[in-house]
Amino acid sequence: MSLKMYQRLTAQVNALIESEPDLIANLSNISSLLNMELDDINWVGFYLLKNDQLVLGPFQGKPACVRIPVGKGVCGTAVAENTVQRIKDVHEFEGHIACDAQSNSELVIPFSVHGKVVGVLDIDSPKIGRFSDIDEQGLVAMMKEVELILESHHTKA
Repeated sequence: MSLKMYQRLTAQVNALIESEPDLIANLSNISSLLNMELDDINWVGFYLLKNDQLVLGPFQGKPACVRIPVGKGVCGTAVAENTVQRIKDVHEFEGHIACDAQSNSELVIPFSVHGKVVGVLDIDSPKIGRFSDIDEQGLVAMMKEVELILESHHTKA
């Protein structure tokens, strides 16, 4: 996909979630839209941070690992380091947690509300090297927009 396509996708996401304050409903629609629009993926969804572990949230794909400790696997590493993890070949990632043996590459983007990490967007592909710089840039930009909308729905107390 091109950055222009990701900009279109971001506009669609904004339209879907801007007037809905419910986090689970919004993440459900985002995972559904990404599943429809992205090629060569076999799982897309969210894990939400609860205490010291990630808990499975809305997703599209096969049943998945329900809990992932912070610092473990690709998702847990993304949260522990608060950095995007773009993994060309998950079988070369030390400590990879294989929820689906058909997944070969992965892109994980942590997201925050009011500066606090609340979860990750996780996308898996059966294709090694599926995710490019363009995919990462486009999806990170989309999640920055999502963060702004989530923050507007959940103002600080």
